Amino acid sequence: MEQILTFDMELIRRYDKAGPRYTSYPTAVQFDSKFNANSYREAVARTNSKDKLRPISLYFHIPFCDTVCFYCGCNKIATKDRTKSPPYLDRVIRELELQGEIFDKNRVVDQLHWGGGTPTFLNHDEISRLMDATRANFNLRDDDEGEYSIEIDPREATVETVALLRKEGFNRMSLGLQDFDSVVQKAVNRIQSEEETFAVLNAARDSGFKSISIDLIYGLPHQTADSFQKTVDKVLSVRPDRLSVFNYAHLPEIFKPQRRINEDDLPTSDQKLEILQRTNQQLSEAGYLYIGMDHFALPDDELAVAQREGTLYRNFQGYSTHRSCDLVGIGVTSIGVVGNSYSQNIKELDGYYEAIDNGELPIFRGVELDADDLLRRDVITELICNFKLTFSMIEQQHSIKFSEYFAQEIEDLKDMEKDGLLTMDSGSVTVATAGRLLIRNVCMVFDRYLREKQIQNFSKVI
Repeated sequence: MEQILTFDMELIRRYDKAGPRYTSYPTAVQFDSKFNANSYREAVARTNSKDKLRPISLYFHIPFCDTVCFYCGCNKIATKDRTKSPPYLDRVIRELELQGEIFDKNRVVDQLHWGGGTPTFLNHDEISRLMDATRANFNLRDDDEGEYSIEIDPREATVETVALLRKEGFNRMSLGLQDFDSVVQKAVNRIQSEEETFAVLNAARDSGFKSISIDLIYGLPHQTADSFQKTVDKVLSVRPDRLSVFNYAHLPEIFKPQRRINEDDLPTSDQKLEILQRTNQQLSEAGYLYIGMDHFALPDDELAVAQREGTLYRNFQGYSTHRSCDLVGIGVTSIGVVGNSYSQNIKELDGYYEAIDNGELPIFRGVELDADDLLRRDVITELICNFKLTFSMIEQQHSIKFSEYFAQEIEDLKDMEKDGLLTMDSGSVTVATAGRLLIRNVCMVFDRYLREKQIQNFSKVI
């Protein structure tokens, strides 16, 4: 398949509306408190009883950040008080024990991810303590063939930190950068030098990390196409395996830190598109392929390979090569995917602590997917991962007649076909290179909850 983008500015302007990012379907908006810890235990028991045990993906949420980045929409706790991490770690380890008790010990952890917040808010002893507890309660791989990744703020990591993480089994790293421009950095309260950023990257390479990704954000205050091009050029000089180029979604009514950003300093929609277009051109000329949903990768990166082979997957951590895992979320606000269910932990630290101290799994909401949810999830996953949907594959998996079940959706796609977003025939939908930036729009056609016009609040697709 062609892993490229084509920019059609008029098309993008016309379709640039709000919509889900589809890290799940149904989205978290559909989660409900009727799904609780007991529901979760039942879901785990069902997956344990399968003839072929599914591997496990473990996600740990470390919520603490030393300073707050004004653009951030993540679930975090800004604090300089390092005494907050030991009591949090105590509860996370207890939750690990509670989760480990209900999962079959033969289930191998193929994927592990630490996110935040800032995972390296934990000191070296705490990092090792958490990994020791993980090994004690789950079956971690010891052959370095798992996908064990961590999000790194280079301001909160040293060469020694990187070496320790590699020793503990991490082999993939995502480096937060956003922008090197000093004016932009000051406006968003994230002062970060090239030297400290690339020191961590070089240490990761020296330590044998298999894949290194760098995160950038476009649409931040004072950014221009010229200024952002300089940042991208500097990043390309170190040639990371992957790049994520995220759109800044300014939603100050939801994310309080964003209220400290002056809206008058934000680039216009046309300026944002110019930044993105030029960035895509730079990355394409440097040999990077467009994976989808803000992600670019070198041709030999495992995400690019998986997409070409039609095996790419997407979950709450983004794109993944591990489609078959059950995802176990550990820590405050973490989300899990077990069997045909989604679940989420308590969002407030006090409530999370209380549940753990009472010996309870800290799950406060979730959803059990019905047959229609599972069907539509497969459709959306194929589109957003592989840009192609083959009707016969869906028909075989779900025992339906695609043209009948999705008659209205096929009709709705015809307008997109006329506009050049996609092509259709009697047996498939293929997203055109001009439609790939707008893949969320294509997926929204198959979203039953959007059709039912349930009230939801999402960022714009571009």
